[in-house]
Amino acid sequence: MTNKASLLRRTAAELIGTASLLVVVIGSGIQAASLSRDTGVALVANSLASAIGLGLIITLFGPLSGAHLNPVVTLTAWWARRTGGEGLDAREAFAYAVAQTAGAVGGAVLAEVMFGRTPGTFSTQVRDGGHLLIGEIVATAGLVLVIQGLGRIGRPRLIPVAVAAYIAAAIWFTSSGSFANPAGTIGRAFSDSFTGIAPQSLPGFVAAQLAGGVLGLALATFLYGRERGRAVSGPASSGQPDVQNPLADMPRPGAGFEVIV
Repeated sequence: MTNKASLLRRTAAELIGTASLLVVVIGSGIQAASLSRDTGVALVANSLASAIGLGLIITLFGPLSGAHLNPVVTLTAWWARRTGGEGLDAREAFAYAVAQTAGAVGGAVLAEVMFGRTPGTFSTQVRDGGHLLIGEIVATAGLVLVIQGLGRIGRPRLIPVAVAAYIAAAIWFTSSGSFANPAGTIGRAFSDSFTGIAPQSLPGFVAAQLAGGVLGLALATFLYGRERGRAVSGPASSGQPDVQNPLADMPRPGAGFEVIV
């Protein structure tokens, strides 16, 4: 990776970024449900807030850690390193995943406290059935394909808006509501709210998300071939920071939600 930030700073960015994402997702869900009895209206509000918040978080934390915010995305970065590309080694990937999970739980608890609810209450929303698991496979595969596809065609600067738009759409077109994030799914179990998921539903959802990640990576490789070289000229391409454009020295597309301009 060309990012010069220490592992401590990068994992902190992943923890804070994932916590922020869960605050946005759960907080907007609580707010929407309290303001409208119409589930459709509440879902519109929640999906828009989640998409906008996600895009901003990716843009803010991308220069530090790549803004993975998601263990599936981190695993694709680890796999890129194993197959000869740039990405994360096993120690970095493990640190990212732990930080993301801890951040997701912390963000869920913070959202509950912020709205005057009892923190630490597990969700009672059971989400089971094969059709929901298929929805999670589709949602996660699509997310990985968007990230990997844009990176491999040399347009990673579009990833923040593309990922935000994809998540907003996938919340509606998938049967599961597009959790598409193992850490985020675990975090949502700590909120008995509009966006929650009961602990007994976690194993199936997480397994489906991992399967979707593998499928998305396979589709990206089949459609676009192996990861292309860094499409950035100037100092950043040689691994040296670009002092005139600090965003140019961000992690490569294979590493997650990067924004290279």
